[in-house]
Amino acid sequence: MRTRDFVELEDRFGAHNYHPLDIVIERGEGVWVYDVEGNRYLDFLSAYSAVNQGHCHPRLVKALTEQAKKLTLTSRAFRNDQLGPFLKELTELCEMEVALPMNTGAEGVETAIKIARKWGYKKKGVSDGKAEIIVCANNFHGRTTTIVGFSTEEQYRDGFGPFTPGFVIIPYGDLEALERSIGPNTVAFLVEPIQGEGGVVVPPEGYLRRAKEICKENNVLFILDEIQTGLGRTGKLFAYQHEDAKPDMIILGKALSGGMYPVSAVVSSREIMDVLKPGDHGSTYGGNPLACAVAREALRVIQEEKLPENALELGNYFMERLRTIESKHIKEIRGKGLFIGVELVPEAGGARRFCEALKEEGLLCKETHEHVIRFAPPLVIKREELDWAFPRIEKVLKEL
Repeated sequence: MRTRDFVELEDRFGAHNYHPLDIVIERGEGVWVYDVEGNRYLDFLSAYSAVNQGHCHPRLVKALTEQAKKLTLTSRAFRNDQLGPFLKELTELCEMEVALPMNTGAEGVETAIKIARKWGYKKKGVSDGKAEIIVCANNFHGRTTTIVGFSTEEQYRDGFGPFTPGFVIIPYGDLEALERSIGPNTVAFLVEPIQGEGGVVVPPEGYLRRAKEICKENNVLFILDEIQTGLGRTGKLFAYQHEDAKPDMIILGKALSGGMYPVSAVVSSREIMDVLKPGDHGSTYGGNPLACAVAREALRVIQEEKLPENALELGNYFMERLRTIESKHIKEIRGKGLFIGVELVPEAGGARRFCEALKEEGLLCKETHEHVIRFAPPLVIKREELDWAFPRIEKVLKEL
């Protein structure tokens, strides 16, 4: 079967809730993927930062297959020999005390919301049913009905109401708005260190640090969604480390498994997490031994192969090169580490056509927020591979 055959099958039998580029990927290795015709492409999306360690990293493949031969799932009705070590290693890495494992990023966010609300009722003394969580405009925290209810993207909400109350939306990067919005019923501020789906939007310098201080002054939980930015993507293990703004709660996912298996987690303090009692929350697959074994190795790869350091060095290098491109289409280039957004002017005709042209040049990118091209390759990328990509990107941005 060829590309068109696979595309027709997917379009005929699948729900039309995605608009992918018409490439059918058959295999991947490191930063490269190959389609069913054998064409090679440099992956500049990394499955939305899930494959920071590169496609099919040999150590992760080994961890997955070896554990799959022994034990894959017990549910949390019983204990397994991978969960405890995983929780210990994860909490130590995060410099936190307790972790709650789940599967997807959206589940992690939902878990954090439940914990924050219950903390507000049990520890802060908020009246039952009155808890409020502050979020930011242009956020992206997932696709559940609760989460899309506090999105400001109309398409994400259209047709899915009624929505869960209890969320206050403020402009991203606006500290005065944060201070004004805090009231007696505010239990948490949930925010992305960099808004990925919002267009790789980087907040003003010092924003996270001051936001943390404001939350502490008002007995409000400071919760960071590091599902995309965490685990090396921005040039630090966690994006908040650029400002020494350690949160009360951190949500992780995506690269936590290196793209091998759905793994997410909420990591926090004992004082906060202890509001949960047996029966309050759970997941059949959350904390399963296969997921834990893969995640443990994924964390080791990030640290031992110095992926955050590579992201910092090569991210700075690549942004400098991108800023040399003279193109009438470019409005702004921004980002941190290997999390880079190229915003185009409205007259450019949208980022989609540029991503399609880049595919023809051998690079796989994805548009976000209509006018932004996101560059986020696996963190194992080398300088020579970026040098291979640059003239192709320059060609498309100058000639299209």
